[in-house]
Amino acid sequence: MAEDNLFSIAFYNTENLFDYKDDKHTLDNDFTPSGRKKWGQYRYQHKVNKIAKVISKIGTQHCVFPPVLIGLAEVETKEVALDVINSETLRYLNYDCIHYESPDERGIDVALLYHKDFFEILYSEAIHVDVFETNGVKDDTRDILYVKGNLYNEETHVFINHWPSRRKGIDKTHLKRISLAKLLSKKIEAILDKDTDAKIIVMGDFNDDPTSESIAKHLVSNKIKNPATELLTPTQGSLSHNGVWHLFDQILHSVSFQKDKGNQFVKAEIFNQEFLTDWTGRNKGEPLRTYIGKFYRGGFSDHFPVFSVFKK
Repeated sequence: MAEDNLFSIAFYNTENLFDYKDDKHTLDNDFTPSGRKKWGQYRYQHKVNKIAKVISKIGTQHCVFPPVLIGLAEVETKEVALDVINSETLRYLNYDCIHYESPDERGIDVALLYHKDFFEILYSEAIHVDVFETNGVKDDTRDILYVKGNLYNEETHVFINHWPSRRKGIDKTHLKRISLAKLLSKKIEAILDKDTDAKIIVMGDFNDDPTSESIAKHLVSNKIKNPATELLTPTQGSLSHNGVWHLFDQILHSVSFQKDKGNQFVKAEIFNQEFLTDWTGRNKGEPLRTYIGKFYRGGFSDHFPVFSVFKK
């Protein structure tokens, strides 16, 4: 039953939430009307509405409102994020968004949606990251989005991430993610050096599981906790690859959220309700995607959202 003293924070990799315009500076040709995906206004608007529907339901079994903060990955532009919050499903809520263009070669970025009644922006920036291939070639990846704001009148630091993928293999890419983890850890330490009780949220698609070296060794500490560690099982995660569940999508928090003062962490969950899942074939039970290969399924994403519940 929903309680009015609880609120949630969510993260959702929306999988290729492109507009349908061709940007000559990015590799978005597939997601245009003449491209391989035949991505036009109808399919775009259908996906926007689907994503908005998901956001409107996250955490509402516990909280009166949908999430106060929603980190998004794979959003092409700020206009796309605005289309989500201005959709028929969400327009009645007082959401706004923060988005910066990043150097990602495909043109997909992270963004933060926030409820203006409960979160006041104080500062934001895109933290540029430099990562390299094993041959020394620079890899243009997503920036880390940093936002500082008052969350229910309590200063809170938020980092939104989408780390380099495993597409070229774990052995060839894991050092990139370790590099980002070290950079992020330094940013967190700088905040905690000034205020040991600082409230910090770290969310994202890390392309690593909670037990991976980048997370477990270089990000989690006696100051940063990761409740996602308890969520991943052989039959549950935020995405499935070759029949194996992973939990790349995680929300970590500083230990100050576990103290009996101010906003307090309650629980973490994967939002994997039945309407989000594929219902047929070998993908049954997995997230229902917009495309499987070249075939249009009209679904949501290849990831389930994750969320954390807090008490005011």
